[in-house]
Amino acid sequence: MKPTPLLAWYRALAIATGCALLIFCGFMIAKYGFGAAKDATMYVAMLHGYLYIGYFIVTFLLGQKLKWPMGRLLFTLAAGCIPFASFVAERRVVREAAAATTAAPAEQPVGV
Repeated sequence: MKPTPLLAWYRALAIATGCALLIFCGFMIAKYGFGAAKDATMYVAMLHGYLYIGYFIVTFLLGQKLKWPMGRLLFTLAAGCIPFASFVAERRVVREAAAATTAAPAEQPVGV
């Protein structure tokens, strides 16, 4: 497997989506638990939503390129909506992509 720029996009969006989701969870606790940060919660929710849309698209394209089975694809897509799951999924995807890249022999021109 050749390295793909989708993997770099996936890593960035998985981390950003996971961080935004954790911040959003904190704001939800502040909003409903303490009655604070009501307006800011909406903006953090929108940020997470926009990041998740990008995460969804990139993850779907990466899953198609790497020929993931449907269950794997669905779990990885859902990881952007489960706190901490996007970090776990990101590490697993990167580890497996690195193993697939190093396992494939490098294509060298013959006679050089």
